[in-house]
Amino acid sequence: MRRVVVLLILAVGIVGAWWAYDRFVGVDALPEGLIQANGRLEGDPVLVSSKYPGRIAAIEVEEGDAVRAGDSLVLLESDEVEARVRQAEAATKAAEHEVAAFRSQCEQAGRDADRFRELYAEGTATKREAEQAELAEQVSMQKQTAAEANRQRAEAAYDEVCAALEDLTLTAPSDGVVTNRLYEPGAVIAAGAPVLTLVDLDALYLQVYVPERQIGKLRRGLAARIHTDAFPDRPFNATVSHIASRAEFTPKEVQTPDERVKLVYAVKLKLQDNPDHVLTPGVPADAVIRWDDSVPWSAPVW
Repeated sequence: MRRVVVLLILAVGIVGAWWAYDRFVGVDALPEGLIQANGRLEGDPVLVSSKYPGRIAAIEVEEGDAVRAGDSLVLLESDEVEARVRQAEAATKAAEHEVAAFRSQCEQAGRDADRFRELYAEGTATKREAEQAELAEQVSMQKQTAAEANRQRAEAAYDEVCAALEDLTLTAPSDGVVTNRLYEPGAVIAAGAPVLTLVDLDALYLQVYVPERQIGKLRRGLAARIHTDAFPDRPFNATVSHIASRAEFTPKEVQTPDERVKLVYAVKLKLQDNPDHVLTPGVPADAVIRWDDSVPWSAPVW
């Protein structure tokens, strides 16, 4: 009799525990045709770097600021570039003076050649004198041509260093939001060193991890919906844009409905739009991927 009572108590306890788990802890799985996963929103970073070494004079944006393509972001100072500009400017002016001088000589040599040709025709100058005047004209014309070529090279060098001077002002290569300031004003950076990183808020994606047993149901182009705590009643449309070719162990920060799952595949879900840029990198989100179009959408459950 005591054994029967104990078994009844155990049975009631098991039923009560199951009811409590189902009522307060347990969740119903999504219907067949839907796969849920979670991750954090990300974006491909765009590095804002300098072509030339220099000292950072000012950074005109803060982390989190939205920028448009072409906006001025960072001002650099470079004594070397500024010295090259002054040197190229002086060389250009010298080349212009040289061209002007040879142009005058060429014009004078032309007048002398014309006059000696006339005198030779009149018989008051010798043929040798006329030929020497004509040769002097040809030599002066060659010198003028060389001087003009030298001026063109000097002007090209000046344009090049002026472009380098303009490159000391770093501008936004595309629209986006500033995610990192890697240096502060006063820092000396090397050529090619990134100063800021940007992320295009119109090109965000959610990287999730799908269990190995479900990955065969996915393909590129499948529709997905992304849910965030900030907008619980406002799912965002996305599509499967990339599926990893190799499985990996479940990352520590990733949750799966079945915690026994060890191997997962990384799947990238690209947002179709980001109205008013309400979504930003780093926001945790849940996703529902639909591989069977006949199944209605459902919110994720955990």
